[in-house]
Amino acid sequence: MAQALRPNTAGSLFATDDKPHPLQDTLLAVTLTLGILSFVTAQFHSLHLISSWAGLIGILTGAYGQWVSVTTRERFGLILGLGFSGVGFFLGMAHGGLFGGVF
Repeated sequence: MAQALRPNTAGSLFATDDKPHPLQDTLLAVTLTLGILSFVTAQFHSLHLISSWAGLIGILTGAYGQWVSVTTRERFGLILGLGFSGVGFFLGMAHGGLFGGVF
């Protein structure tokens, strides 16, 4: 029964090895934020510049985050952010692309 009362002493929300991972947590937060931004703005045809650029940057930060990630929780969040970024990027490209209407 003693194991049921043991407190969780993890240094970070996403670290399961009791060590802090500030770079990985930052990449995770940036990837998720850009992914959600890209996905939401991709639903509007006139916001294709925001969705395509946010998606592209989200894909790049998510890929680097996957490369340096340490724990499974970080990888899970990065995959969610990468998925949202990819969908937003491709819908933004379908609606006009990275430079559509600018040049």
